[in-house]
Amino acid sequence: MTGLHIAYFTNSYLPVVSGVVRSVRSFRKALTDIGHIVFVFAQEDGFEDEEPFIFRYPSLPLLLRADVSAAIPVSPFMDRLIPALKLDVIHTHHPVLLGQAAVNKAQELDLPLVFTFHTQYKEYTQYIPLHQEAVQNFLKDTIHTWLRDYMRKCQHIVVPSKSMLDILVKDYGLESRYTIIPTGIDLQSFGGANGETLRAENGWEDDRVMISIGRLGPEKNWRMLIKSAALALQDHPSLRVVIIGDGPERQALREFSSQLGISGRVDFIGEVPFSQVPSYLKAADFFGFASTAETQGLVTLEALAAGLPVVAVNASGTRDILEHDCQGILVENQPEAIAAAINRLLTEENLLNGFQAAALERAKDFDINIQANKLVSVYERAIQDKQNDQFVKVA
Repeated sequence: MTGLHIAYFTNSYLPVVSGVVRSVRSFRKALTDIGHIVFVFAQEDGFEDEEPFIFRYPSLPLLLRADVSAAIPVSPFMDRLIPALKLDVIHTHHPVLLGQAAVNKAQELDLPLVFTFHTQYKEYTQYIPLHQEAVQNFLKDTIHTWLRDYMRKCQHIVVPSKSMLDILVKDYGLESRYTIIPTGIDLQSFGGANGETLRAENGWEDDRVMISIGRLGPEKNWRMLIKSAALALQDHPSLRVVIIGDGPERQALREFSSQLGISGRVDFIGEVPFSQVPSYLKAADFFGFASTAETQGLVTLEALAAGLPVVAVNASGTRDILEHDCQGILVENQPEAIAAAINRLLTEENLLNGFQAAALERAKDFDINIQANKLVSVYERAIQDKQNDQFVKVA
């Protein structure tokens, strides 16, 4: 098939830093490199795009997060533009806002619709300031119904991991037209990185650095990781925790570290450009991760690409990437269990070295070019299914 014209609809794009943004950008670059054209439709955020073919819908500040813009899925300009792009397929990365615009355009233009199920959406009802159990249950049920109906409008569902597929099959009755395609990694960007300068600049030369990356929100289970570090510090006082990312819990997590008496051993770096992430990872000795709400665990994969052993909670997404006692250690969601794994890693030097080599080897399975070619196959099938009036089946 000749080069495809693909439209990506995403509620999040630069300057936002997130796993979804990283996925969209990674696949877009890889698809472009092999001869396809990817048009991105995203939120207006006062950001001056350097990349071509980025189109912004008007947006307003999100009520629950003033630092994030929510796209308004209505634009006369887009209504004129999109038909002129001669699209072959529309790929949506969210089910609401611009996700609904994607559905509308697919129906208007008789185009196939592909949806990547990036997020365990029901986990985010906690951000709505109505915490009564009945209200939360109502919100989760509403999201469940919406997502089930949304998938029925698609030709294909892309799922980042086996764990996420299991959830969709069990909870939503997903029956057909789905493919597991994890977000790939540009291995070259990690292989050429060097962390020695960062270690020196931050005074970490004599430390055993455990790094972690993610949004500083409750769904990422940061308190569990920090409490585990406090326990591990009793046996390994050279342990230092480095956290990259920002979010609503940043100040609370600082205070929690102080309450545990380890604030001097926990560095909150904040958000950093993705171009610097490989160097930060290379500056560490191992990666720690306690999140239980991942669909893939992209940051864990990036840690493997940097050659880092991993200590992580045995949870969805993460277990799809990490093999226990091969590239790292998977444990129960308990501070004592995580601390014991940290202590084991720092005590057994041969184990650490073996995990490093295995991490690099495992990362090769997730090369972005391999995953991009899988995605092209999904688009080709979606085009055929649309011609045959076939849709995703959900019970």
